[in-house]
Amino acid sequence: MSIVDSRRLGVALTPERLFGGLLLLLFAGLFVDLIRRLVVGDLAVGTLTTFLWNGLVDGLIIGLAAIGLSMTYSILRFANFSHGDLVTTGAFSGWTAAYLVGGIGIAELSSRILLRADGGAAPGEMNMQILAEPIAIVVGLLTAAVVTVIVALSIDKLVYRRMRQAGGIALLIASVGVALALRYLIAFVYTSSTRGVTASAPRYEASWIVWTDSVNLHQATMVVSALALMLGVHLMLQYTKLGTAMRAMADNRDLALITGIPTERVVWATWVIGAGLAGVAGYLVVLDRGSITYNLGWFLLLLIFAAVILGGIGSIYGAIVGGLVIGLATNVSLVWIPSDLNEVAAFGLMIAVLIFRPQGLFGGVETA
Repeated sequence: MSIVDSRRLGVALTPERLFGGLLLLLFAGLFVDLIRRLVVGDLAVGTLTTFLWNGLVDGLIIGLAAIGLSMTYSILRFANFSHGDLVTTGAFSGWTAAYLVGGIGIAELSSRILLRADGGAAPGEMNMQILAEPIAIVVGLLTAAVVTVIVALSIDKLVYRRMRQAGGIALLIASVGVALALRYLIAFVYTSSTRGVTASAPRYEASWIVWTDSVNLHQATMVVSALALMLGVHLMLQYTKLGTAMRAMADNRDLALITGIPTERVVWATWVIGAGLAGVAGYLVVLDRGSITYNLGWFLLLLIFAAVILGGIGSIYGAIVGGLVIGLATNVSLVWIPSDLNEVAAFGLMIAVLIFRPQGLFGGVETA
């Protein structure tokens, strides 16, 4: 082996790549062990398919919220740490609206407005589930999007617009302050207690579904809603003037200004779409989990950022795929580790991928 070849090998085998290779070997070993468990019967096929389905549900919701974060970075060039609290805003505003509609004649007005902060009527008493109260659920979904958009636009006008030229670091720090203010304002209004807000999810019995005998209809609602919204974002980006303007501005803001693209309108549209998706994601998470807390979005924020980074910062499709990878990894890892540690698998996989592909799975193709 020549000296040049040795140097090249030395560059290739950096400590980071060696660590990444070990991580990939670990994941490959876990995959082989998964197959072994299925073959010998240590793991039931039904259990694995349940993990995969739950991973798909979680991944779609994480991806839905990650789209907004990725769009914000592409257009405004800063990591918005208040995005998680926009998710929380959607959850609380949407379920308040659902309670106001679905709880008429069952619970006191004050209890419905504050989402059972006083104990109030239990979700089961109001039968707050998709089949019993479909109108309330849909009204809540729409309200979650609208209120979150209004909050995001107000924050942009009061804070971010004044700092547009200050740079990404200043905006990032400002977003942390906005996140704390928004989170504790929600806690002040709704209290910091965690409580249930939805009734048990009905199930649809279907023998033709290959992996289970029945489907949780709240999860099915989440999947259908997320897929429909993702398709809508794709069509908007690829086939409308607004989508073309967004892609142009993400690629080169100065050139977009020169060519006459109304950049402030694009920024406005970015907040509308990104915040709307975040609010819907928060609402749907509560629909599945059944409980709500003022820290909801904060706990999800790390997974949302992981999805954006894994898929490629600025890539809408990368955010979706990154969310799916994170969701599947956290759920399938339950085969080996307890639920309170399952996020380790997701972040370990993210680190392994980024060591060999720092630009992410989709190469950071901005907005498109």
